[in-house]
Parts: sequence; C-alpha cells; structure tokens
Amino acid sequence: MKNAQSEDIATSTKEALLKAIYVELENAYEDTLEEILELLKIRRSEDEEDIKEYHAALEDIKTNGTIPWLQAKREIA
Repeated sequence: MKNAQSEDIATSTKEALLKAIYVELENAYEDTLEEILELLKIRRSEDEEDIKEYHAALEDIKTNGTIPWLQAKREIA
C-alpha cells in the first residue's frame, strides 16, 4: 500500500512538472526548444552510458573480485 502511495505522489509530481514545463515551452523561442531537445538527448545518452559502465563494472567484479576498502584508500592516497 505504501509503495502505491509513493508511486501516486511521484506520478502527481511528474504530471505537475510536465504541465508547468509545457506552459513555458508554449512561450519559448524555437532555438530554445532546439537547445532543450538537445540537452534531453545528451542526458539520455549519458544515462545509457552510465548503465553500460555499471554493467561492465559488475562483470569486472565477477571476473576479478574486489579489493578491501583500506587497500583502496592506501592506493588512492
């Protein structure tokens, strides 16, 4: 039940944000809209790259294991 409420709140928040954004977009210049679209594409591309790197890191851990945190701190310092 609590999870459904959280999802409802998130959906309501997202809907409110989308409505507010749409109002602003209606008044925006075309070049501004193009910039916004480009930024959204960049963000999606970065998110996809992050996901690929995450899966690669998991695979590396499966293959090579991990090192203790104290050892990592020594190597960084």
